[in-house]
Amino acid sequence: MAGDIRVERDDDVLRIVLDRPDRLNAAPPAMFDAIRDALADRGGARAVLLTGAGRGFCSGADVTAALSGDDAPAATHAALTRHYNPTLQAIADLDVPVVSAVRGAAAGIGCSLALAADFCVAADDAYFLQAFVNIGLVPDGGASWMLPRLIGRARATRMMMLGERVAAITALEWGMIHAVVDGAALEDEAMALARRLAAGPTVALGLMRRNLAYALDHDYGAAMAREAEAQRAARATADAVAGGTAFLARRAPRFTGA
Repeated sequence: MAGDIRVERDDDVLRIVLDRPDRLNAAPPAMFDAIRDALADRGGARAVLLTGAGRGFCSGADVTAALSGDDAPAATHAALTRHYNPTLQAIADLDVPVVSAVRGAAAGIGCSLALAADFCVAADDAYFLQAFVNIGLVPDGGASWMLPRLIGRARATRMMMLGERVAAITALEWGMIHAVVDGAALEDEAMALARRLAAGPTVALGLMRRNLAYALDHDYGAAMAREAEAQRAARATADAVAGGTAFLARRAPRFTGA
């Protein structure tokens, strides 16, 4: 364990566990550094699963020392720009799919981390929270970019300016997350999804991630041009050959990630 996380390998799935259950996995800057290091050294894993130990996913950033004192503004800025934001950007830049498994609180930077995944699977007791307004701060970790795109401006404004919990079932109804499952089944359901993704055409899935992100900030024509380039790259992979062959033979494909 390093930086308050556990890193485990389950075949082609890299499982990263936030491991400060006594603090509901409140995340000091070093925890996000450790997540980033684990992603950079994933050893060929073809999917990533993010989860938290104990009763919560992540109750937010643990920057107690930065909440007071003359250097609080500078310390807060440094924590975001040097630790938290680079890790969230590293997740966005990954070329493999990411699943998050959320139980209990996903608050503040923990909410941003959970929603940075391609698929967020939540236990029925989970909730998502942007409570910065209650301490006179603003949402961070990309929340002001991410939330309006996931749930629309009105709901994003509600989350940020009222600082109210959004229950898992509401998050699902809003289109914020992928699924809500019974708490006892959370780990199994999330791992099954991660394994399914890890068995897919890895290069194509990575290109899909990047195309989706690109399309959010570009026009229709630019998105189609990007797709055409991505399709050329995907067509050159061994998985595309395997997929085409399997289709013609009317059997399920077996992808290797190449």
